[in-house]
Amino acid sequence: MSQLINLLQASPPLFAICAGVLGLVVGSFLNVVIHRLPKMLEREWQVQCDELSGKKTEPLPPYNLLVPGSACPHCGHKIGALENIPILSYLALRGKCRKCRAPISLRYPIVEALSGVLCAGVAWNFGFGAAALGALLLVWALLALTFIDADTQLLPDSITMPLLWAGLLFNLYGAYTDLSSAVVGAVAGYLILWSVYWLFKLATGKEGMGYGDFKLLGALGAWLGWKMLPLIILLSSVVGAVVGIVLIVAARHGRSVPIPFGPYLAGGGLIALIWGPALTHGYLSLIALP
Repeated sequence: MSQLINLLQASPPLFAICAGVLGLVVGSFLNVVIHRLPKMLEREWQVQCDELSGKKTEPLPPYNLLVPGSACPHCGHKIGALENIPILSYLALRGKCRKCRAPISLRYPIVEALSGVLCAGVAWNFGFGAAALGALLLVWALLALTFIDADTQLLPDSITMPLLWAGLLFNLYGAYTDLSSAVVGAVAGYLILWSVYWLFKLATGKEGMGYGDFKLLGALGAWLGWKMLPLIILLSSVVGAVVGIVLIVAARHGRSVPIPFGPYLAGGGLIALIWGPALTHGYLSLIALP
C-alpha cells in the first residue's frame, strides 16, 4: 500500500488517470442517487403525511440506494454487472436495453463521463493528498445535486447539509482556506441568498428561489471560504441568465416557468474550486487603480 501511495504521489498523470477511472465508477452510482433519492424522499413524506392524518397504510416494500437492484424501467430486466460498466456498456448495447431494446437515456453515460473528467481534473489540479480527496467528494455531491435539481427543483438536505459540515472539517487544517474564512463563508453564503429571497418576495410577492439554494451556497462557502462567494455568485448568475434567456427565446420555457438555480451554483462552485484563485487575482488586477 505504501508503495502505491508513493507512486501516486510521484506521478501526477497516473494519479489523475486513477481518479478519472474512480470517477467513472462513482458516476454510475450517482445515476442511482439522482434517480432514487427524490423518490425516497417522496415516499418518506407520504409516510409522514399518513401518520399525521392518522391514515393506516400497508408497509411499503424496501426502496433505497441499494434495494431493489437496477432494472430496465420498461420491461423489468435485471441489469447485470456486465451491463453496468460505465460508458462501455452503453456503447456495447448501443443505448438500448439488452432484452426489450427500449432506449436507455443518454444521461447515464453523460453523468459517468462528467464524473470521470471532473475527477481527473481535480486530481491533476490538487495532486495526491487530502485536498484532492475532498475535491472528489465535492464533485460527486455537486453532480448529484445538479441533476436532481434539474429534474425536481429540489436540493435535498441529505446532501447539502453533510456537504456543509464536510467543508468545515476539511478546512480544519486549511485544505482550501482557513477555518475562520470557511465558517464566515458558510454563514455569509446562506444569508446572502436568504436576503435576496426575502427582498424579492417583499417586492413581488413571489418566491424567487428555494431554501436549498441558500444551503448550497452556504456549503460552498464552507468549502472555499467567503472570499470566493462573489465569484461563485457572479459565475452562476451570468450562466443562469444566459441559459434562461436562450430557453425563453427558443420558446422552451415561458417567463413564468421556474428555472432551477442549483445547477448554476454548482457550476460556479466547481469553477471556483479549480480556477478560483487565478480568476480572483485576474479580476482584482483589472479593477486595481493605476
